[in-house]
Amino acid sequence: MKFLSPKSLTIYLLLAIPGFALAQSSNPSTDGSSTNTIPTAVPFLNIAPDSRSGAMGDAGVALSPDVNANYWNPAKLAFLENNNDIALSYSPWLRHLVPDVNLAYLSYAHKIDDRNTFGASLRYFNLGSIQLIDANQTEQGVYKPSEFSIDASFARKFGESLSLGLTLRYIYSNFSNGAFVSGAGQQSKAGNAVSAGVSLFYNKPYGDNSIFSFGANISNIGNKITYTTTGPSYFLPANLKLGVANTWNVDEMSKFTIAFDINKLLVPTPPIRDNDGNIIRGKDDDISVPAGIFGSFADAPGGFSEEMKEISFSPGMEYIYNERFAIRAGYFYENPAKGGRHYATAGLGLKYDVFQFDFSYLIASQQNSPLANTLRFTLSAGFGGTSNASKR
Repeated sequence: MKFLSPKSLTIYLLLAIPGFALAQSSNPSTDGSSTNTIPTAVPFLNIAPDSRSGAMGDAGVALSPDVNANYWNPAKLAFLENNNDIALSYSPWLRHLVPDVNLAYLSYAHKIDDRNTFGASLRYFNLGSIQLIDANQTEQGVYKPSEFSIDASFARKFGESLSLGLTLRYIYSNFSNGAFVSGAGQQSKAGNAVSAGVSLFYNKPYGDNSIFSFGANISNIGNKITYTTTGPSYFLPANLKLGVANTWNVDEMSKFTIAFDINKLLVPTPPIRDNDGNIIRGKDDDISVPAGIFGSFADAPGGFSEEMKEISFSPGMEYIYNERFAIRAGYFYENPAKGGRHYATAGLGLKYDVFQFDFSYLIASQQNSPLANTLRFTLSAGFGGTSNASKR
């Protein structure tokens, strides 16, 4: 029988096992004052993949359209100007924790006609190498767990300012390939799920040189996922993003954008239980997906104040000069009771002909944070049609 080595098991749990982070950081007291994070499966689906929004504090729902709208807000694809857009993003992930974990993201969009656009994307999360051992502590080789998702989206304009989008997603999550057997004797297996999403984008010029935008994206609405033959199942990270952005054309050479996103998981909040497992505050989180989505707005043990803590914020800014050079900055804030991620971001963008290169850097509030010094790189290109530069 094969097992993970102790060191590899720690990394495996931190990166992969749904609910492990909750077990480590969630210990709510009867007054609801301590942390109560929300566990989900496949959290890699909510990692910002590209450098542009990654440099703006993970704000991207209402930004001017680019091909990475496949992730942020597929409805924006309808406003792309090029006939074909493609982008490849790469980020080493949790570099302070392990050296070989990374996220890759490939995004593509094709303009069908003036109103309709098709989009597709592939997200691949490599969890590095895990050492397998047997009961006698003999090494049994190395396994490389990974997760990926494949998306297909359709976006359509309704008038000159509004568009809607639909997305289907297939999710595959494989941590052990059947090689790891839990202490309860359950055989592990790869998790599979299918989800859907809906999105909206509103984009309206006003005054002489300004554009206001609003975006909304509900994603990862799908079946629960399980990693064992008879064990528990876990919610996907169903998610609501709302955002606004405003762009000012300062002069013929310069434009400035500010953006602000809010984000909330549409997943049940764990209740507070006594030592016997009985719920003493909050609501049972062993419910269906639809009940979990609708109940996620009013199920926190701490009431309305705790519900508000489940909303994260992402303000960001972007300055573009001569459609060739961009500088960006932003901030991400998550309440300490719900995970406590808060970090500043910065980045640059350079455009040459049809190619665009973007880079972002994450500055964590604590240097010992696993997210500290996270880098993202994106290379994109657009072909055919009218250049999208004027829209960015």
